Amino acid sequence: MKETGKYQPYNYFQLMEVSLRELLVEKGIVTEAQVAATVEDMRNRTPERGARVVAHAWSDPEFKRKLLADGTRACEELGLDVPALRLVAVENTPAVHNMIVCTLCSCYPRMLLGIPPDWYKSRNYRSRAVREPRAVLAEFGLDLPDEMKIRVHDSTADMRYLVLPMRPAGTEGWSEQQLAAIVSRDCMIGVAVPRIA
Repeated sequence: MKETGKYQPYNYFQLMEVSLRELLVEKGIVTEAQVAATVEDMRNRTPERGARVVAHAWSDPEFKRKLLADGTRACEELGLDVPALRLVAVENTPAVHNMIVCTLCSCYPRMLLGIPPDWYKSRNYRSRAVREPRAVLAEFGLDLPDEMKIRVHDSTADMRYLVLPMRPAGTEGWSEQQLAAIVSRDCMIGVAVPRIA
């Protein structure tokens, strides 16, 4: 691997990726073009996809009902494929705030939110989010009222969660595009809430 004019040896994971990819291509299981297309698809997955889902749910009560009942199927209605996973949407309310974690690794709805942030994958977040969620949220700058219940949802290998944040007051009459612009990745994980600038 070339880095700033010098060749650096592959680390263990890079070597494993190259070896496995070359073996799969050599055996005719996949082609280089298929690998390149898959990598490109992964790079195109961004939090804007999830924000579009949230904005549509805020604007369309029937879609919101479907999203809360079956997140995977609802996303498919918007042309968003959630392959081989069960997507569960959890709704924030004035009484309950939802927060997502994966205590074992970093299971995360990548198809809607893109690549998970480093902090989401950290041992510190994964362990503390379950034990002391209110303290973790405060460190993100999110101070919730004492009477508000916090529910922590643990993602698994075959089930992912998406937080449907509360729609901020003052956004009545906004287009879905305007609404999506105030929904960040962190809002859909539950460590932030949408704010009007």
